[in-house]
Amino acid sequence: MKKVILILAVVAFLASCKSKQKSASKTPSKPKNEIATNDRIPIDEADSEQKKRAYDFGKRVLNACNTSRFRPFNSSEATPNVIANTTESKITKTCHKFRLKYGDFKDLTLVEIVHNKKDDTNVYRYKADYSKKIANKELRVIMNKENKVTAIKSTDWVEKYDPIK
Repeated sequence: MKKVILILAVVAFLASCKSKQKSASKTPSKPKNEIATNDRIPIDEADSEQKKRAYDFGKRVLNACNTSRFRPFNSSEATPNVIANTTESKITKTCHKFRLKYGDFKDLTLVEIVHNKKDDTNVYRYKADYSKKIANKELRVIMNKENKVTAIKSTDWVEKYDPIK
């Protein structure tokens, strides 16, 4: 009987230690200083040339889904990393999924521009319109000061900008 009580006491002690460790190891989902690294830029005050280039690049990528033709980026339009990652095979694979699920691509609507102070880039957030009304997709075109694409990303649409997503 004493052994059973001793074992239960040890198990209870270990269980309480584990729960304290879990609560102590929780970290916040976003660092507090990350909020200060992004500024919204009013759409009408943004650089019109960069805004047009971001739209053209985003539309070029998504139009490839409708036409099955993609004109690769060159070194004056995109960074080497983007050029290497936007291959025809990758675009084709992504387009196949998008066409099945969302239908034909129609157009992009610029919703907001966010300046990232960390790497001095502008994030152009577009709402992508597709023929199927269930589609609620976002296209992010990230441009640097040289008006080159540094990244293009498609995600599900969310109203509030989340830099990690």
